[in-house]
Amino acid sequence: MSDAASGESLSTVTYLGADSTLSPSPHVGFGIDIGGSGVKGAIVDLRTGEFVGERHRIDTPRPATPDAVAKVCREITDHFGWTGPVGITLPTVVRDGIVRSAANIDESWCGVDSQEVFGPPLGGRAVTVINDADAAGLAELRYGGGRDVESGTVILLTFGTGIGSALFHDGGLVPNTEFGHLEIGGREAEARASAKARDDHGWSLKKWSRKVSRVLEHYERIFSPALFIAGGGISRKGDQWIPMLTNETPVVAARLRNTAGIVGAAMAVDEGLRM
Repeated sequence: MSDAASGESLSTVTYLGADSTLSPSPHVGFGIDIGGSGVKGAIVDLRTGEFVGERHRIDTPRPATPDAVAKVCREITDHFGWTGPVGITLPTVVRDGIVRSAANIDESWCGVDSQEVFGPPLGGRAVTVINDADAAGLAELRYGGGRDVESGTVILLTFGTGIGSALFHDGGLVPNTEFGHLEIGGREAEARASAKARDDHGWSLKKWSRKVSRVLEHYERIFSPALFIAGGGISRKGDQWIPMLTNETPVVAARLRNTAGIVGAAMAVDEGLRM
């Protein structure tokens, strides 16, 4: 992130431009979402954010080493006969193409060059690797819960095993945020308000919503967002718990749900984002 005093943009994402887009069609892209249990891919209509046909899923290999996961990604692209560029999500921090963390995948990912991992198995085609929450945020901002927000700060939060996050300012992505690890009252936010924390403690939605409200109020004091987008599996019950939140900033449920990672990955490679 650049120094705000320098007057430079907060975002460190670089757009390579339309000349670098190699999709077989200007209206479709291809995304792969790598998760702890499954690797999923699909062709995406970039005009609508919808899949072209069905997605294809293969169980995440055990152990989920870079070579093993890259081979699965090749199987998925071959399944579709896809020959264009590929966007790929990872549940990791990715900076300058280097994987800087590992969650729900093998620790051997830390420090690897994502282009070296995915490039050869995918035939040397253009590959963009992006954090999974950032990818979901890109999709939600264009096609989902944030599409009507034209300016200001938007924060997507995915409530699951932890709390994933994606931060946008005036539509630009500030990549690799980890808001779930911010400390609130001596504990990490995700230890207080993740979906896993709710399950582990057996909290009702009402009690859990109080925990979420405290976390959101903390984020409000730091970022002054215009909107929160709540993702993760529990967002399907958003109509039951979002009205119980007591924080000031509006909160909407994510609309794309489990398709957002694939869609965001396809967007990232189509638009030439370099993380």
